[in-house]
Amino acid sequence: MQKIAVIGGSAGSIDALKVILAGLPRDFAAAVLVVVHIGARESVLANVRKRHSVLPVQTALQGEPIRAGRVLVAPPDVHLAIAKDGERLFVRLSRGPKENHSRPAIDPLFRSAAMHCGAGAVALVLSGFLDDGTIGLQAIKACGGIAVVQDPDEAEVPDMPASAVQHTAVDFVRRLDEIAPTLVELVQRAPAAAASTPTELPDWLAVEDRMFTEGAEMKDLDQIGARFGLTCPECGGAIWEITNAKPLRYRCHTGHAFTARVLESLQGGEAEEALWAAVRALHEQEQLYREMHRKAPQKDAGGEYLLKADQAREHGRLLRDLIAIRMALGPP
Repeated sequence: MQKIAVIGGSAGSIDALKVILAGLPRDFAAAVLVVVHIGARESVLANVRKRHSVLPVQTALQGEPIRAGRVLVAPPDVHLAIAKDGERLFVRLSRGPKENHSRPAIDPLFRSAAMHCGAGAVALVLSGFLDDGTIGLQAIKACGGIAVVQDPDEAEVPDMPASAVQHTAVDFVRRLDEIAPTLVELVQRAPAAAASTPTELPDWLAVEDRMFTEGAEMKDLDQIGARFGLTCPECGGAIWEITNAKPLRYRCHTGHAFTARVLESLQGGEAEEALWAAVRALHEQEQLYREMHRKAPQKDAGGEYLLKADQAREHGRLLRDLIAIRMALGPP
């Protein structure tokens, strides 16, 4: 069975990918699967094959076989993962729960490569914000695969590579011009995936893959974590803190997953939205009181409606100032 190279990137990774794919030879002995945080937008990677790669590059299709010498890219707003039937590897696409507020996300691809290819998997994390890919690299390492990371000092956005280096026993940290030759060397020497698929998976990996592929029960999450006093910012469900996870991370019972940094970012966005909603409500309240004053059938005794309108206006101003201060201070 062919070997697998899986690549994940986010902000600042497209140009890096072009360089890497341009450096892979026509006889590259592995399939290449790529996830970039594109959300629901059309990926520019569809045009890479014309100018930057001798390998065919195409958007992955549900159920298609995974073969050496091809590059498959995750479609917009769809998770890309590897599935296995006997010794045959094929594409699994899913609109399942977001992980690290992303779909497609990197961790599901890496996790599936770890489970189905074991030591035959080579995983690469490129430039990007926050830390998607770190947990996926941990899965790759737990199943005997090889972890490669773009040098954070060179990455346009160093967060993802730096997180991977900090929390995973990374095998290679490489500058951009070194990555393609490293992948070629690793694929040539890595054992065949068919001979190296892991027979016993870590509990956390088995549960999280089951959540992604078929859904898991709350009792399954109890095996790998403890209920935490927050609600999921994606769906409002209960959250579990994963035991002994580095970096600190969480899952909800519907399948959404977050590192602490992603959860912090989402909560900050929710708080700001709530503050602006309050400002809007106060503006509308002010206008209502002024209209009530203007159309009162009897004279507004003592200007009660105008007083309430002025209070609403002042409260709105105070909230706007609070938002401005919060934005100026930035994250703690």
